[in-house]
Amino acid sequence: MKSGVPKVLHTVAGRSLLHHVLVAASETAPMRTVVVVRHEAELVSAHVHDIAPAALIADQDQIPGTGRAVWSALTALDAAAGAALAAAGSRSRKDVAAAKISGTLLVTSGDVPLMDGGTLTELAEAHRVDGNAVTVLTTLLEDPKGYGRIVREPATGDVARIVEEGDATEEERAIAEINTGTYAFDADVLRDALAGVGRENAQGEMYLTDVIGVARAAGGVVRAIMLEDSAAAEGVNDRVQLARAGAELNARILERWMLEGVTIVDPATTWIDAGVTLAADVTLLPGTLLQGTTTVATRATIGPDTTLKDVIVGEGATVVRSHGIESIIGVGASVGPFSYLRPGTNLSRDGKIGAFVETKNAQIGRGSKIPHLSYVGDATIGEESNVGAATIFVNYDGVTKHHTTVGDHVRIGSDNTLIAPVSVGDGAYTGAGAIIRRDVPAGALGMNSAPQQTVEGWVERRRPGTPSAKAAQAAREAATEPGALASGAQKERAAAKRSGAKGES
Repeated sequence: MKSGVPKVLHTVAGRSLLHHVLVAASETAPMRTVVVVRHEAELVSAHVHDIAPAALIADQDQIPGTGRAVWSALTALDAAAGAALAAAGSRSRKDVAAAKISGTLLVTSGDVPLMDGGTLTELAEAHRVDGNAVTVLTTLLEDPKGYGRIVREPATGDVARIVEEGDATEEERAIAEINTGTYAFDADVLRDALAGVGRENAQGEMYLTDVIGVARAAGGVVRAIMLEDSAAAEGVNDRVQLARAGAELNARILERWMLEGVTIVDPATTWIDAGVTLAADVTLLPGTLLQGTTTVATRATIGPDTTLKDVIVGEGATVVRSHGIESIIGVGASVGPFSYLRPGTNLSRDGKIGAFVETKNAQIGRGSKIPHLSYVGDATIGEESNVGAATIFVNYDGVTKHHTTVGDHVRIGSDNTLIAPVSVGDGAYTGAGAIIRRDVPAGALGMNSAPQQTVEGWVERRRPGTPSAKAAQAAREAATEPGALASGAQKERAAAKRSGAKGES
């Protein structure tokens, strides 16, 4: 990947590659899950604890190969079985030490984000019903380069062996059926077989595929299940494949939601993470990105050109050309265009956050509106209140954040500055341009009463010869003509007179 981030921690559709695989594994209802780590083990282990706290971690040692990785997992599972026996009250150290898991063990890779739980469950069930020692998930590829090839018994169709490309003959390399790296094993067969697997191959690795031959030699049956959806088995080894997997996964997510009753106007420009939940009759317009755990209720319309991450959108709400993070948009509420909802924004039912508005940690009551050009941070606004254009909630004094409270049915005038901590009571008004530093009681008018000062003739004295000065002079001359009414026609005559005089000169 040419990255400081371990491969399995790179993300598509809002989840790491490993997270996708663990979700698929969980859908098989396993008794235990174990993740084998090696490269950047601490980073990967921490991620596993975040997304699947019950999963076991097995750290592979210096011996390379998939066989050794699975041996590490099997050792961890056996140790967990012993610990469970001891926890159940067994007093026999011998029994605890000898505890082993049994049954079906599913093995898959950490870099196959399109692998799904249904496929894994089908594989496990086929393995159980057929009584196989090993069941291999295979698929057909037009270009099988880089994959192990499946060599079948001509008479029975059973799997004779799996040949890694580096060890394959030209004839074997021509085989289109490949090993997906996903298997079902009988745990006892696997344990015995791995004990006999060596490293006599071109890579010097302990191949898991060598278990096939050992199991067959011991009389076990090895069969294959063909996966028709070959893309589901594709691994990710570079950024090109990462992008391809992301696009394919997004296409599948979009298709699933459209079949569930969601209207997606332009699938080519719509991206939805795997953790998003949508209701029927939601409409997504072009350029919409829904990320994280965003939830959108029925009849809501999102977009165009909107990004929401971990946002809850209520029934019938609209969000237009806006960006929201960790926020709540209530039933029938409207947002945008060009709004920014930062974490902690809670817009209640029928509320409005309009054009060029930024909010953060703001509780906005039912029916209240912040129509345009405002910043509302660290605030509580009651019901049916209106915040005038270009209003700023000043929440930060350079050291500490402070809170502003606005009551119900309040009218905040345009171009106000509310300097927290401050409170505006129910039913109060504030005047245009007011700087509110002290609390405004319920029903009061908060304003700044400094009178306007007018300096007559200032422009002509201080800006002579400018277009503004000329316009002022024309207006004054028009006003002093007989009739003393500075009508538009009079202004035009005065301007024509000046223009003629200038031309004569």
